[in-house]
Amino acid sequence: MSDSSDRSLNLHFLKEPVLRKLCEVLDKTNSKGWRKLGEMVGSDRRFRVSSDEMEMCSLKVLELEGSPSRVLLRLMGDRGCTLGHLVDLLQTMGHTEALQCVKPPGIQILIQPQSVAIIVGHNLRLSCCAVGKAGVQFQWFKTKEEVHNSSSPDLVISPVQLTDAGFYICRVNCGDSFEFSQWAQVDVLNVATSCGLGSHSLEGRLKVVIQPQGQRLLVGDSLQLECGAVGRPIPRYQWHRNGVPLHFPEASKRRLTIPYLLLEHHGKYRCEIRINNERTWTNEVDVLVDDVFAFGAGASELILNSNQEPPYATDKVALLIGNLSYRNHPQLKAPMVDVYDLTNLLRQLNFKVVSLLDLTESEMRNAVDEFLLLLHKGVYGLLYYAGHGYENYGNSFMVPVDAPNPYHSANCLCVQSILKLMQEKETGLNVFLLDMCRKRNIHDDTTPNILLRVTANIVFGYATCQDAEAFELSSSGFTNGVFVKFLKKRLLEDEKITVLLDRVAEDMGQFDATKGKQALEIRSSLSERRALTDPVLPGDSSDMALAHNRQWAKAHELPESMSLDFDCGAQIKLGFAAEFSNVLVIYTHIVKKPEDMFFCQAHVTNFSPDLDVDPKEMNRETPEETGIYLLSSSLPQHCLYTRLSSLQKLRDQLGFTVCLQGSFKAMDELVDWTTDVNIGKPLIARLDLYRTMRRNSCLQTCPMPHSPCHSPGAEHLHHHIHHPHPQDLLSPHCSSPYLDVCEPLQGAVGGSGCVSSMLYDNCSFSHYGCTSSDSPGRASIPIETTDDINELQTVFINSLQFHHQ
Repeated sequence: MSDSSDRSLNLHFLKEPVLRKLCEVLDKTNSKGWRKLGEMVGSDRRFRVSSDEMEMCSLKVLELEGSPSRVLLRLMGDRGCTLGHLVDLLQTMGHTEALQCVKPPGIQILIQPQSVAIIVGHNLRLSCCAVGKAGVQFQWFKTKEEVHNSSSPDLVISPVQLTDAGFYICRVNCGDSFEFSQWAQVDVLNVATSCGLGSHSLEGRLKVVIQPQGQRLLVGDSLQLECGAVGRPIPRYQWHRNGVPLHFPEASKRRLTIPYLLLEHHGKYRCEIRINNERTWTNEVDVLVDDVFAFGAGASELILNSNQEPPYATDKVALLIGNLSYRNHPQLKAPMVDVYDLTNLLRQLNFKVVSLLDLTESEMRNAVDEFLLLLHKGVYGLLYYAGHGYENYGNSFMVPVDAPNPYHSANCLCVQSILKLMQEKETGLNVFLLDMCRKRNIHDDTTPNILLRVTANIVFGYATCQDAEAFELSSSGFTNGVFVKFLKKRLLEDEKITVLLDRVAEDMGQFDATKGKQALEIRSSLSERRALTDPVLPGDSSDMALAHNRQWAKAHELPESMSLDFDCGAQIKLGFAAEFSNVLVIYTHIVKKPEDMFFCQAHVTNFSPDLDVDPKEMNRETPEETGIYLLSSSLPQHCLYTRLSSLQKLRDQLGFTVCLQGSFKAMDELVDWTTDVNIGKPLIARLDLYRTMRRNSCLQTCPMPHSPCHSPGAEHLHHHIHHPHPQDLLSPHCSSPYLDVCEPLQGAVGGSGCVSSMLYDNCSFSHYGCTSSDSPGRASIPIETTDDINELQTVFINSLQFHHQ
């Protein structure tokens, strides 16, 4: 990037290491520090900062790690202050040390290494071209390890082997400064024949070298289809079934895996493969799925002669809520990963899933109302909740993110009241998976009076026992909570739901980190063999089912991607993706630009204040920089990414501005072009969950008192508590032996006053840090590898904790 384009950069887009160093310098300097900068800005009409705002900045010194300079620079950025303006102000102040923090880098990387897919035995070449004020040196890395004898601009591996697959990055040194290139992924395909490709014929060429093979399998088997193509940059994959693209993470990988086949997975499969604007398809193959009952001696006769109809659902609907960003209580991390993983698994079981993060009380109640609208006779309804919670007198309460401290039942949602409303819908199966604490809330003496009907279709899976806590493992990366860590491994099994949960309980009992601290408890009134894998056979009320399907589809309508043409001749693609039902990802990509334009970038801005978007987390070069950790592998590369959360708060249609910035060879100044875009109400925003007290049928059943005992109608539930060992019944207090060797857990799942501390030092979740300033930084490390990322992702992140100043 040229100096002129650097000077036009808004202060909001300063890289975090630069901003952090600059704030440290301004905070510690007296006569030429942040106060002096504020005085100079106060006299500039463009960026004027009031005395009240300066007072707000000064109060930051009272906070732990608070920075007055950071607040001041944020205010200046809000008023349009650019890096050039800041440099002018610092030069006027004569602040040499601060100027050193923001001066243009002495290293410019002109050619970035490109990802590539290559065949075993061919020659691999990755190139990085850079210039500096003096001579530059190069060092290549594979993930965090130096590649031996790789100190030239070109990394050549000849011949390439399967073990050479992975992520590569180049460090460029110039004197005391250094810069890192972009990451390049190398995918190595094991193909017996070279398919006519020469060792240097990959540039701009897309060729399929591995075709999928048709298969005939049984219900319950695992399906694996593999394809592969070579080319540079690395190809992108999208699997289709019967001409319709599949929408789950594995469908965008070379290897399509469906762990548990159902009859619905029968069909014709093929994969669409792209490199930039070039597209090709694999062969179309048949996947035949036979019913397991059609095989085995006497099995078919048993089915034919039986008068009992196998269980089925008229529909399957799931509401998943993960609360982690609490205003008045400890923050959590695991609910986001848990909800994401369960969403993908339940969709494989043909559940209609609504997944939501960080809901207030009114938003939770309205979300439950919408969930109830999708239920009718014979439907399987599943509610999963992860967050803070408590249990009083046998009634469980889910805590919204805006709950006060302390909170009471009037501030929370009672699970049993939701069950009562589900029973009124004559559902076929009611499953509650509650990943929260069940400690007594000493601040709440209310005893809700909830009269439940006696029905043989209720299953409660509690992540922990009564009067105990639930845990999430301490980790610098993103990991599941203990419950979902084991639940997701068995959720696709074709077993009665209570049998499945029993097996999860057994698995949890073998986990040393939580022995004696957390044990799964199951309560059930289920009399039939009902499983989450049961088929869906729509009932007689097809019109009602159609209306319910339309209602569900409302919350999952993504805006269509669009191409925007600008007067300068540039064209950009504006794309959208959903991370959750209330989290939208927007990405911009330059499709073409005029030949005489040497710098071009498109970003989005001017969002509705309802969404409270942080400008520092907008328009980032990698999904991870803006908080998109779970969806990163499914997004196109070489874009600017913006993550919009809390879409349920959007009151009006979502409009924003797309700004194209470019500079031409004959001009020094950066030129802007803008266009306004309106995409309506995307995803969950269509349901207007922000409205307070809409129907609130859930609220009507919550705060009614009755005697302090278990809810009437609940006595018929069977209690199953898995106890691996008698001593495991010990309550998880602070006397945990893990506290002697481990740091406290940050934000355990708990109720009021319920924050537990534990860490298991034999897990792959502990911190593996390295403070070397010349190793690849965590912020730029790719989260997604090729096929085994689900297990390796956490280890990969945690093993690369490098900090740049």
